[in-house]
Amino acid sequence: MISPRKLIKMARKWQRVAALRRKRISFPRKIDEVSTSDQHTSEVAEKGHFIVYTTDKKRFSFPIAYLNSLIFRELFRLSEEEFGLPSDGPITLPCDSQFIGYVTSLMQKKATKDVEKALLLSMASCRCSSSSYYMHQQETSHKYHYVATNTCV
Repeated sequence: MISPRKLIKMARKWQRVAALRRKRISFPRKIDEVSTSDQHTSEVAEKGHFIVYTTDKKRFSFPIAYLNSLIFRELFRLSEEEFGLPSDGPITLPCDSQFIGYVTSLMQKKATKDVEKALLLSMASCRCSSSSYYMHQQETSHKYHYVATNTCV
């Protein structure tokens, strides 16, 4: 038999778990949009990660440590400017998946501050028109170079 103290402790634990589930935001999906390779991914972010979507409806999961990045702060500011603050839906970044893939590769390779600043300047001038970005990476004394065409929106 379970003691009253242990029963109360278990009830409080389940209340906390239920409260956490209510606070999480998930992107509503139609059943026919989910492919077989997509079925293994959860709609809820893993612990220590956050989820964003791109304008072409691609889902990306990033470590929470990326929130300290100037690049992500600027992307969130642009997202708020373009789409407003999401109250009941996911965060959508005003870029396509190719651009976010480029940003991801920069973050994973720990790009220098100069490269981050150059990307921020081009995002500000081009308003994150990611279809105009093409990445060309070369390792020259541990520096990464990129090429961005000047077709800004």
